[in-house]
Amino acid sequence: MRKTASLKLSSDAGGPTISKNIYGHFAEHLGRCIYEGIWVGEDSKISNRRGIRKDVVKALKNLNVPVLRWPGGCFADEYHWKDGVGPRKRRPKITNTHWGGVVENNHFGTHEFMDLCEQIGAEPYICGNVGSGSPQEMMEWVEYLTGDGDSPMASWRRANGKKSPWKVTYFGVGNESWGCGGNMRPEYYADEFRRYNTFCKNYGDNKLYRIACGSFDSNYRWTEVLMEQAGSQMNGLSLHYYTVPTGIWDKKGSSTGFPESEWNSTLARTLKMDEYITNHGAIMDKFDPSKRVGMIIDEWGTWYDPEPGTNPGFLYQQNTLRDALVAALNFHIFHRHSGRVKMANIAQTINVLQAMILTDKEKLILTPTYHVFEMFKAHQDGEFLPIELSTPSEIHDGLNLPQVSASASRDSAGMVTLSLANTHPSKEITLKAEVGGAFVSVSGRILTASALDAHNTFDQPDVVHPTPFDAGKIVAGKLAITLPARSVVVLTLR
Repeated sequence: MRKTASLKLSSDAGGPTISKNIYGHFAEHLGRCIYEGIWVGEDSKISNRRGIRKDVVKALKNLNVPVLRWPGGCFADEYHWKDGVGPRKRRPKITNTHWGGVVENNHFGTHEFMDLCEQIGAEPYICGNVGSGSPQEMMEWVEYLTGDGDSPMASWRRANGKKSPWKVTYFGVGNESWGCGGNMRPEYYADEFRRYNTFCKNYGDNKLYRIACGSFDSNYRWTEVLMEQAGSQMNGLSLHYYTVPTGIWDKKGSSTGFPESEWNSTLARTLKMDEYITNHGAIMDKFDPSKRVGMIIDEWGTWYDPEPGTNPGFLYQQNTLRDALVAALNFHIFHRHSGRVKMANIAQTINVLQAMILTDKEKLILTPTYHVFEMFKAHQDGEFLPIELSTPSEIHDGLNLPQVSASASRDSAGMVTLSLANTHPSKEITLKAEVGGAFVSVSGRILTASALDAHNTFDQPDVVHPTPFDAGKIVAGKLAITLPARSVVVLTLR
């Protein structure tokens, strides 16, 4: 007998706004994310606009990318921004000691990043160097970017071709300061944040949203110390969590060719995100009950063993249907916590970890994760709608994995988006939904494939892509549909 799930949509009881910034991205100087993925240079045979790939810009604009984090990651705390401005031929070459030991020429710097953000319509989120930098260096970068007066850094920016200041809202004061950003204790970083933050000035009408380096996974003491000692001075506090199928960092598992058990363990471990947000959020509530400080999940996604034959320091991995389910589950979690979670940035945009886009010279493919971002973009800035969901579940690696995951939002015109995921690798399920009498029509799209590790390649770029989904009809406020195994479905209710 086929299992069933039930859902009741509370369309009359709205909740907080699902910030569009939850659909943010992250582009680090790592592997082929920036160089080759985004930046090819003005002399490249690959079609570009001021050195930035046109095909990448087109693909990212289609996602309504709200915010883009740069230049790292671990790279941020060894990046000295002055190396990346001025005439490119005069910029010094540097060795990327974190990621593969490659030499890069600094041709992609502040002006190029800001140009990229303008081309794709995203707000910049810049991460400053605390680990190997100085308060003066960070202060001068903020002045260079946003200063509107007759000052040394603003004048230098004008001399480099940008007369008016940029608008920069989101600014991170260091990255992973508990690890690659300095191996600091929370008490020490709290003092460093207070120090560096003092010199991150607001120039003119530009107002910085200052993001402190937060915790990872279940390191709750870091959050406790930061909120107690520096919470009043920050606007946001970051949180990092990566889904590793095996839970073992030294042997993470393959991105393709994996067994069904790793499909299940990956999705079950992804749901740990809810536990971490809940627990870190409870600590933040203790010091910030009004939720003034946003939780900024500026690194999340899957992390597998590097693709065989590639530089292990480049973190290049294939992206499959499993990653699409991971993205959908994470978004549903972020939606539920949208009262506290104000931004999330998937790691990473191109050619690194759970990427939107993979490139090979002039070729480009869109990944299954890309398609989930595109299918879910109607949730951006929507009003969160509560859902009562009853679904079968199974235990994998001691973790509970519900078969159905769901989330709903309403836009300003009253249209409701209902996103669904069937996590089971082989079993479809009937979903009986009560959606209310206000809706008379439903349409949908589905993302699924025949294999658990189905993925797009440069020879076959459309193996996994959205197709229309016949959701049937709404009758007396009720809807019954069958969700195929291993699928993501997005319904539009009107």
